[in-house]
Amino acid sequence: MARVGSELVGELRADLISDRLPEPSFNIAPTQQATIVLDSAKTDPPTRRVESARWGLVPGWAKDLSIGSRAFNARAEELEGKRMFAPALARRRAVIPATGYYEWKRDEHGKVPLFIHPEGGEPLLFAGLYEWWKDPSLADDDPTRWVLSFTILTRGAVGALGSVHDRMPVFLDVDHADAWLDTDLDEPRDVLDAALDDAPRVAESFAWHEVGAAVGNVRNDGAHLIDPV
Repeated sequence: MARVGSELVGELRADLISDRLPEPSFNIAPTQQATIVLDSAKTDPPTRRVESARWGLVPGWAKDLSIGSRAFNARAEELEGKRMFAPALARRRAVIPATGYYEWKRDEHGKVPLFIHPEGGEPLLFAGLYEWWKDPSLADDDPTRWVLSFTILTRGAVGALGSVHDRMPVFLDVDHADAWLDTDLDEPRDVLDAALDDAPRVAESFAWHEVGAAVGNVRNDGAHLIDPV
């Protein structure tokens, strides 16, 4: 993902923005912190919060954080049948804002990195799930004992994006994002299916270009990473 920050969530009408959000980044990798949006049902009405979360879902039953490195993406068509994702689908849904994302396309010379983004420069919204995990090794009064984590949903690629890769994130427009976050939602699959049906239209507005191989190293960051080569 590239350049995630609180400035991208204006259309989602957040009630509360954390003062601990990560700095905007042009090369966010799994296990790193990113900005997500969620609705918290701990208040009535629910509070729409913008929070910092670890990329890679860590369910409450996990023994440690390592499981998250294998759960940074979740196949949208398999959620209900996975112990890892089904509870979060029912109660803990998130939206992840970004300006774009990287994908590697294979050609005759190997793999080429591409930066994919909405052509008009508007924010990109991914459908996701989140979880809270309590670190059993830390004391109850330790403010870092609770870890917020997330995963990004994917689906089979459609339209021209199918020429880049066989999978792509589940994109949401603002209306679908609002519905996806609703804590009173009884049938999240209905909202997800509506977003999947709308994916070809949303994907039509995307553009992409080749970028430098430096994006393949998570230690590299900066706006230059999305410059065309």
